Amino acid sequence: MNDRFLRACRREPVDATPVWFMRQAGRYMDSYRAIRDRHSLLDICRHPELAAQVTLQPVDAIEVDAAILFSDLLLPLAPMGIAFDFVEGEGPVIEAPIRSVDRIDSLHQFDPREALGHVLDTIRILRTELTDRVPLIGFAGAPFTLASYAIEGGPSTNYARTKSLMYEEPEAWHRLADRLATVTTDYLISQIEAGVQAVQLFDSWVGTLSAADYREFALPHTLKIFASIQHFDVPTLHFGTGTATLLPDMRKAGGDVIGLDWRMPLDEGWAKIGEDRAVQGNLDPTLLLGPEHRMLQAARNVLQRAKGRPGHIFNLGHGILPMTDLTQVQNLARFVHQQTS
Repeated sequence: MNDRFLRACRREPVDATPVWFMRQAGRYMDSYRAIRDRHSLLDICRHPELAAQVTLQPVDAIEVDAAILFSDLLLPLAPMGIAFDFVEGEGPVIEAPIRSVDRIDSLHQFDPREALGHVLDTIRILRTELTDRVPLIGFAGAPFTLASYAIEGGPSTNYARTKSLMYEEPEAWHRLADRLATVTTDYLISQIEAGVQAVQLFDSWVGTLSAADYREFALPHTLKIFASIQHFDVPTLHFGTGTATLLPDMRKAGGDVIGLDWRMPLDEGWAKIGEDRAVQGNLDPTLLLGPEHRMLQAARNVLQRAKGRPGHIFNLGHGILPMTDLTQVQNLARFVHQQTS
């Protein structure tokens, strides 16, 4: 098996810098759109054969060194009693957003092996399909990001309702975040038991917090998750966007690999994190929408800042955008391998 990705997670020498892309399975691929023409996103997630097929599409088409499970980070909300759906042009919409302390106290704990068994079945299929190919990454959403969706009712620009709950009802906030941390921990452990070889915790919206607020309202719950899974022999990745001021605290919260977005040069971000951790990133995904020479120039800059040190995983600073040309993604992955082998 190609183990570059796993070796880099552990800061071991590699024969070339490993590459994978967040949202590497998605709407920029014709093969994915063909499936979406017949199935909703949630339908794909709920049917293991379809989810496995979509997960494998970029592995077949691009020189990636890891596959990431096709799923959605909101899936654990529904068994807790927070129903949602995806609305075309709007993204996820929560049917009854959390607006009261009573609503928090009514949420359910659940066993992911039962309520989310279809996700685990997808993992088992993929481990068979990926034998002798590349490792499989599982993932889940971090408490702050999951709570933000549940409280706001969907994506937000200012997270005002979320922050209002944090400031006005801190005890209720911590009860909610703790419940989400417990659910996320159980979910990640069940994925590891099913066969994933690494796990990534997505805290996509945590960059909206100040460093002080992160330490008070997010760090304890994220720390609980990483501390609970650290005894499993799988690398852990910790990702957020807009986190330049949070990197030292994210390191404290946990993760063998800390994700960097494009807003800070990779070497500066790595210095803030510490060289005893691996890093992942950090090309701006919009560069893939421009001319190839500019994209490759920026990729070369990322690699130069990594300086060939063990522990760099090349990725974007966030997910591949839907309007991206597949050829750009293919050329980028090939370029990284050629430049570092």
